[in-house]
Amino acid sequence: MKPVYYNLLSEDGKARRGELHTQHGVIQTPAFMPVGTAATVKSLTPEDLEAMGAGIILGNAYHLFIRPGHKLIEELGGLHKFMGWNGAILTDSGGFQVMSLSDLRKVTPEGVEFSSHLDGSRQFISPEVSMEIQRSLGSDIVMAFDECVKHPATFEEVKKSLVITTDWERRSRAVKLKEHQGLFGILQGGMYPELRAAHFEQLKDIDFEGWAIGGLSVGEPPALMYEVLDTTVPLLPSGKVRYLMGVGTPEDLVEAVFRGVDIFDCVMPTRNARNGTLFTSTGKLHIKNAKFARDDSPLDAACGCYTCRKFSRAYLRHLYISSEILASRLNTIHNLHFYLNLMKQIREAIAARKFAEFRSSFYASYAKTKESNDLEKP
Repeated sequence: MKPVYYNLLSEDGKARRGELHTQHGVIQTPAFMPVGTAATVKSLTPEDLEAMGAGIILGNAYHLFIRPGHKLIEELGGLHKFMGWNGAILTDSGGFQVMSLSDLRKVTPEGVEFSSHLDGSRQFISPEVSMEIQRSLGSDIVMAFDECVKHPATFEEVKKSLVITTDWERRSRAVKLKEHQGLFGILQGGMYPELRAAHFEQLKDIDFEGWAIGGLSVGEPPALMYEVLDTTVPLLPSGKVRYLMGVGTPEDLVEAVFRGVDIFDCVMPTRNARNGTLFTSTGKLHIKNAKFARDDSPLDAACGCYTCRKFSRAYLRHLYISSEILASRLNTIHNLHFYLNLMKQIREAIAARKFAEFRSSFYASYAKTKESNDLEKP
């Protein structure tokens, strides 16, 4: 048995209920991975994450390579020990971060030369270097090194990029990892279904432990992303976990599960929490709004998280307006609880073969205040 593998338990339409097995635990899917870019989910402790039911988090090879360094983390016992996290960890290969540094990078068939965002020093990452970084970190799931193309991109630009990405992913597979690690391939192809299909044909003989869909949520409208998923997800083998990278909104999660995706990650719940935007069962809420100054009600009456059990909207607004550190912590606890509880509800609905009903009820509830809150002024 491979160290990382997926068991499909049940299906409801295209929606899937399953288990992702790793050395650091079994993750119930569909699942959302909180993002711990620099070996921390900002403002939270590992105990916080465990309490809210997170079984897996994401770390980033690029950022940990730049600071404090993957070799240092390995000397200190690996990423799990370094950050005090007993659950599973998936590490992003750094390809997306390199894309975001487009003004500072030079892509060649060998790899990417770029300037550090910290001190401007010249750095180089190739598939082999990315695998070395992730091997040293000791994550459970290692992502193949790829090139993520920005949107919009022409057909020829994406096609050219796929030549490099295919070679990089094959070179990633050729590197020996630690015994407990599994490697996920990344399917690229931009917004072009024919290129997505062609890329899968080029990669399908590589025995990846799982498959990721990359190159989405890069600026395209949601409707286009869903169209790409409609044609892309059916390409992937049913016996392997399917990971949609960097997505997304609560609506995106529901729609991607509807199309057969299993796991997700996104900075949206944590970043929005620090910016005062909170997700509730009836839509988004901007806690800085003046109308909450005397609101003694909980943030979300339907939520059982620590923040909602203990504190009022008025207090949360006061903390945020006052720039108190506790605002980031309480807001993050709530937003991640909301995301993880949403995934739990999705799993239960699929198991009961009632996902279609859940999807309808989610939109009926979540849309109630979304538009009005989005239009509110501080």
